[in-house]
Amino acid sequence: MTDERDAGLRQQLVRLGDRAIAGWKVGLTSGVARDSMGPGFRPFGFILAERAFDSSVALPLTPFRDGEQLRVGVENELCFALGARLGAGATVGEAKAAIASVAAAFEINEQRLPRDANVTERLADGLNQWGIVCGKSVALDWQGFDFAGLRVALSFDDKPMETVAAAGHIDDHFQSIAALARQLALFGRELKPGDRVITGSYTRQRVAGPGCWVGDFGPDIGQVSVEFT
Repeated sequence: MTDERDAGLRQQLVRLGDRAIAGWKVGLTSGVARDSMGPGFRPFGFILAERAFDSSVALPLTPFRDGEQLRVGVENELCFALGARLGAGATVGEAKAAIASVAAAFEINEQRLPRDANVTERLADGLNQWGIVCGKSVALDWQGFDFAGLRVALSFDDKPMETVAAAGHIDDHFQSIAALARQLALFGRELKPGDRVITGSYTRQRVAGPGCWVGDFGPDIGQVSVEFT
């Protein structure tokens, strides 16, 4: 599978070309998806700068329509902003030192591939990445904050949809960021100041029509919302 994985990531970077990016996603870090392409394998996906939005944005559903079907989903994630470079050989301690802030976020996913897509196709496609929506950036005590104690609540039009506890569900975020930096280095890339990184999903829901989604990460990190029209 290693050759398939490398081929997929290389194809993804070819597709990226010289387009501006807001940052990167770390894939396969949570839930049933964890390790699904091999133990410890944490692939990247690029986030286009033109698809990085602030909370409360209204996004039209038209680009996601395929006939009568909608091919879009939302995932609540944390979005970390880099304040320093992070590259080959990155450690968890270096990742903590490089982070400037964190925000509640949504990853917007677009189901572009058939269900039977292979590993290379899925990685070349960036694991369905379409864009991100981010709430207010906050600085925390990276050494002491209890990320494992987070409980993330998702609602749709004020109706509770899902609540997920971090413990046992998602990888340590700084391990994920360090793994991302090491993976990018294999392809001649690095994390730079200003880059944003999403580190894996807490909640995951399909979007079936217009309405407002809200993710609540608690009082320290806050909320994020996106409305589909």
